[in-house]
Amino acid sequence: MSIDHIDLPGRAGVLGVVSAPDVVRCLRSIAAATDQTFVEASGPVGRTDWMSADLVVVDTPGARDCPSLPRRDRVVLVCDGAPTLDDWRAATEIGADRVLGIPDDEPALVATFGERRGHTVADGTVVAIVGGCGGAGTSTLAAAVASVSARRQGAGRPSEWTLLLDADPFGGGLDLLLGIEDRPGLRWSGLEVEGGRVAADALRAALPVHASGLSVLSCGRGDDRTGGPTPAAVSAVLDAGRSTGAVVVCDVPRHPTPAGDRVLEDADLVVVVVPATVRGGVAAERVLERVGERNVNRGLVIRGPAPGGLRARDLADSLGVPLLASVRPEPRIATMLDRGGLDLGRRSPLADGAGAVLDVLASRPRRGRTAS
Repeated sequence: MSIDHIDLPGRAGVLGVVSAPDVVRCLRSIAAATDQTFVEASGPVGRTDWMSADLVVVDTPGARDCPSLPRRDRVVLVCDGAPTLDDWRAATEIGADRVLGIPDDEPALVATFGERRGHTVADGTVVAIVGGCGGAGTSTLAAAVASVSARRQGAGRPSEWTLLLDADPFGGGLDLLLGIEDRPGLRWSGLEVEGGRVAADALRAALPVHASGLSVLSCGRGDDRTGGPTPAAVSAVLDAGRSTGAVVVCDVPRHPTPAGDRVLEDADLVVVVVPATVRGGVAAERVLERVGERNVNRGLVIRGPAPGGLRARDLADSLGVPLLASVRPEPRIATMLDRGGLDLGRRSPLADGAGAVLDVLASRPRRGRTAS
């Protein structure tokens, strides 16, 4: 197995979506004076960064670039000079708490930067698994990563949990892959999202659970199939998982879907699964390009066998993406899946590859965000 180093972002203190140079300089100075981490957005703001920052500071152009992001607390709109009607309208559109003009309202901005919230919210992680080509074994790897995560957490740490999320309505169902398709519990078709939120405790209690302790939210089959989750439902479930410190593992379809794209944007890490073949690598180029437009935190898992002797390191180098793991063939995998579902031994090659993915997630800086 070969593992590259990959840097994953921690959570921002203050997120700035501001373009006016004078205002940016002022914000940098205030952040330094109040001992706050200040992260300046250099492009479109993703939902994860928006929701996880302790404080968001925007100007009017920045606010207009964030129309589809969800409402949250602690958003301040700042402007160079006295606020105008356009500034107030922009603040209303994104639900900003306050509108402050620089320099007159600088003392109020300093006080806002200096505020500290009361209690810490658990900082969960989201990993998306997507196939570089058809038949790459995406669903199997996603189930393996989730199963190994649940095994690592164990019964001794009940405050932590692992959620396996099925975002591919044409994948056959992850509950079937794990052999728990007959267990009662919530599927996507039965999930109701109210006000863009899902109660994490209620969600966890409603889901079918694998013997390992892994919770599964799967697409249905037959009359229960509705075409898969909506982006709003996906976002609500990911937020619920993050809020309770969960490891959320998502099986994402290779072809673009609104829900799949939302997962890619929100994930802390996107793992692209590629078979060790030239054809698989060529097909993966387009998938990696699409993933890169939505998330820069990408890594490869390359699955054997390599019929032509292609080395995983050479394939990863040609694709220009970090290699997280090279996975040898899993003995009797087809028989296992047909006779009771995925059940990996501790010396399983697939379990080793899943562990390598989780090790990368574990290396991510974890500075739990705070909430009022």
